[in-house]
Amino acid sequence: MDTRFTQVVKRTGAIVPFTPERITNAIYRAAVAVGGHDRTTAAKLTEQVIALMEEQMPPDHIPTVEEVQDWVEKVLIENGHARVAKHYILYRDERARAREAKAELSARPSGNIPWRKIWYVLDWAVEHGLYSVDALNERIARGEFPDVVRESDAAYEQDLENAAELIKARREQVKIVIIAGPSSSGKTTTTIKLGLRLEHMGLRLVALNVDNYFFDLALHPKDEYGDYDFETPQALDLELVNRHLAQLIAGQETQMPRYDFKAGVRLPATTPMRLKENEIILIDSLHGLYPGMMSAIPDERKFKLYIETLLQMKGRDGEYVHWTDLRLMRRMLRDAAHRSYDPQRTLEHWHYVRSSEKRHIIPYVNTCDYIVNGALPYELPVFRPRLMDHFARWSTMYDNDPQRQDAMLRAKRVYALLQSVTPVTDDAERAIPPTSHLREFIGESCYKY
Repeated sequence: MDTRFTQVVKRTGAIVPFTPERITNAIYRAAVAVGGHDRTTAAKLTEQVIALMEEQMPPDHIPTVEEVQDWVEKVLIENGHARVAKHYILYRDERARAREAKAELSARPSGNIPWRKIWYVLDWAVEHGLYSVDALNERIARGEFPDVVRESDAAYEQDLENAAELIKARREQVKIVIIAGPSSSGKTTTTIKLGLRLEHMGLRLVALNVDNYFFDLALHPKDEYGDYDFETPQALDLELVNRHLAQLIAGQETQMPRYDFKAGVRLPATTPMRLKENEIILIDSLHGLYPGMMSAIPDERKFKLYIETLLQMKGRDGEYVHWTDLRLMRRMLRDAAHRSYDPQRTLEHWHYVRSSEKRHIIPYVNTCDYIVNGALPYELPVFRPRLMDHFARWSTMYDNDPQRQDAMLRAKRVYALLQSVTPVTDDAERAIPPTSHLREFIGESCYKY
């Protein structure tokens, strides 16, 4: 799209290239959130936005992000897209309030943080000498890495056992078990392990893959860099998910969809499915706690499990290791090994993953029935030899790139963390059993994904 604007001023004051496609993506994302999937209209509205800006702004003026957003709101409203405008305005206000909250130092605990679980994990870390990077290094130096592996895995397995017992106690009411959690928290292996436990308890399980409910790729919203956004719950046909789940727990036969990820389309062929009286649906979903995912199902019919990497370990800077940094490194390794995805690309787009988590996952953490800690203290020594060189390079390559400030901060922080950790040898890694959910990310798991 031709325009005389070549630059835009970000809220930080940085001047970056002006990209009309980002306006189109923002409009389309707002439309998708209210049920629309017309990208052509979003592009035409973008043309109107730019035309009005060129008409109203001085020739040498560099627009700010705020000014661009003001014009988007105006064009949406004047063209009769009131619902889209409302979502756009609400999202804009939400981001503004998030920036204000981040700037304020508040001692009040957040309702989104599972404090009770965190204190339990911290107590465990202190008891096992794994409360800091230096304490972990000391145990490795004493040749105790296999012990660290065994102790960490045992704590995780006990979490799963507790969850299975709670489900068993509600077996007469529960028809859907949901395993939710943010990216690379260990949902897939946790789903498999929990399923095996429940089957051992005599419960019959039927897996339902909600990925088959993705809209066709052409209808997906895109992120600000033009990549398709699979992180938002609106990428799924939530209305169809609810309808099918309601039919299944009512004992009706349902035609389950199939999605072709290579072609990016939902196939016309379907698979019939009917839930037997003693069967339970098992669902592994990024957005399992999102209210719109299963709003048609009564709460007493659902058991919601949430998994997060709740590592309670301090680095040498006196700060706790960021849970999201663990998951970032896990995803880099998994995507590089199984999806031929460049780890640098994972880093550069991680801010968008986090943005979606903060909007669609974190606010609902304390609505779950049980929380599993998916962090393993021994993963840091395993990650260092695999990722150290990458983060060493990334820690400086973004210094002069105002559009990659998030990647720069994460790279520097993780590089400093990995530098402080004692790596383990390949021989020591053999202590990690094939049943460990870390194997989901580093390979050689005994489970099929």
